[in-house]
Amino acid sequence: MSNVDSQMSDVSPTGGIASYLLSCNIISDEQLQRALEYRRQLGGRVEHILVNLGVMQQEELASVYSGYLDLPLYVHDATSVSLPAGFFSQLDLEQAIRQKALPFKQDDDVIFLAVTDPFYLPLYDFWGRYFAEVKVCVCRQADFDALRVFLQAEQSQDVYGEGQGLNELERLRELAFGAPTVNLVNNLIVRGIKLRASDMHLEPLAGRYRVRYRVDGMLHAGDSIPMDLQLGVVSRIKILSGMDIAERRKPQDGKIETSVAGKALDIRVSSLPLGEGESVVMRFLVKDAVRFDLTAVGYEQDLIDHISKDLTRTTGVILMTGPTGSGKTTSLYSFLSRLNQPHVKIITLEDPIEYQLDGINQVQVNADIGFDFSRGLRSIVRQDPDIIMVGEIRDQETARIAMQSSLTGHLVFSTVHTNDAPTTFTRLIDLGVEEFLLNASVISVMAQRLVRQLCPHCKAADPQQERLLQLPELNQLVPLLSQPVNICQATGCEKCGGSGYFGRLAILEYLPNDEEMQSFAKDQHFMAKVSGYRQKHQLRTLKQDGLLKVLKGTTTLDEVMRVAG
Repeated sequence: MSNVDSQMSDVSPTGGIASYLLSCNIISDEQLQRALEYRRQLGGRVEHILVNLGVMQQEELASVYSGYLDLPLYVHDATSVSLPAGFFSQLDLEQAIRQKALPFKQDDDVIFLAVTDPFYLPLYDFWGRYFAEVKVCVCRQADFDALRVFLQAEQSQDVYGEGQGLNELERLRELAFGAPTVNLVNNLIVRGIKLRASDMHLEPLAGRYRVRYRVDGMLHAGDSIPMDLQLGVVSRIKILSGMDIAERRKPQDGKIETSVAGKALDIRVSSLPLGEGESVVMRFLVKDAVRFDLTAVGYEQDLIDHISKDLTRTTGVILMTGPTGSGKTTSLYSFLSRLNQPHVKIITLEDPIEYQLDGINQVQVNADIGFDFSRGLRSIVRQDPDIIMVGEIRDQETARIAMQSSLTGHLVFSTVHTNDAPTTFTRLIDLGVEEFLLNASVISVMAQRLVRQLCPHCKAADPQQERLLQLPELNQLVPLLSQPVNICQATGCEKCGGSGYFGRLAILEYLPNDEEMQSFAKDQHFMAKVSGYRQKHQLRTLKQDGLLKVLKGTTTLDEVMRVAG
């Protein structure tokens, strides 16, 4: 403790921790002077002001204090806690927590404490009443919170005993509503929104709880959560999303409705039991953040013209295909938004309903009560709609009803899971739909993928442009451009988090089901005939549509090859 006392006076602006930060090149002299000016006006500690100014991160303070005061760092691990039995029956843990210090080891009359702020003097007076010597280790707030949850669980055993303690459900609720857990879950969600993440993944991995965010389709690592906080975090998320916190043996799904920074937010939650714990995935849907506009989605003008013509039809089926997360639903919403008029009745059947659309009747599938797509579609038809959207065609019955509905005066939109547009026809035939029914009902089929868009703030001209233009696949698309070729490369800046990409856009493969297409037998020669049909009518494949965007400088060749190569 003496090494802390001896340096307490050095927190002054002219020396001490300020000088240490400068000497370690953690801050610049200009940044320090700015912080000192704030201190003269408002008071406070220099390092706290630097954090508030964004010059330093809160997580950095532990290593700064450790280096400045020559104190060890504490990283929480349940095996590092060594306290005698009955420790908390003689000491009030909550009172100790208020002193901003937590015990993790006792050696005779020496107590070892984990602290986030070694300059908080009351903690030494409090612990000095019980022990002859107090030794402190500095730690990050996450480790402090993890140790707190661990000690609270230990205290319940000390005070109540093995057989008289809180039952498991009550303990989970206690963990879920504890301040450390509440703050941690809130911070994880806010962090995801700031990163523009579409999903957050929480997974047990090698003795820790890994956090990853999916940004623009790619997973990025976040800070790990100590395993001791896993139960509290998972229980908190389950309570918020309406799941059963006592059920850890089977997968569950839930939903959270909240707001972050004034933005309404829907969070779809999925839990999956693993060998080491539970994996939780949270999908963020920011209301009013998605623009249901074909140009904003990234469609080229010639494809918008084709689709616009299809949308003037009053009967028939328009299909969108692609893997999960390829933007199919957003594109279908864009179609519906164009058609949404007071004199038009639109009903959708979805699982789940991702975005609320004004003026459209949206129905949620509920498989638990037998209300699946096929049963829901039969009910929808009796509601006299003009336009129907079915979230997904998964089976023969749904496919057949969708096709037949189009023949009885409805315009139907739906999705199918196939790799490209032509295989959608063979997939539906495999499901049991007759070829004549396909030919009579299908208007067009589109396959879609999402590619990362180059960051407009830092993208730079690609020095390899001339070499790339020698590639036949790129060169043959140059005549389609209405602007000069501008191949760019990703560089990275603060706006895009150093990735070089900001947002995503769609690449599309469009295939109309006109009389010529209908004449092709859906046999082993079908794909070859479609290839010739594309060349004849100058229709692009997914890859070619992506390469066109490469020539325009909106994405990169590597990105297109990753997604559609």
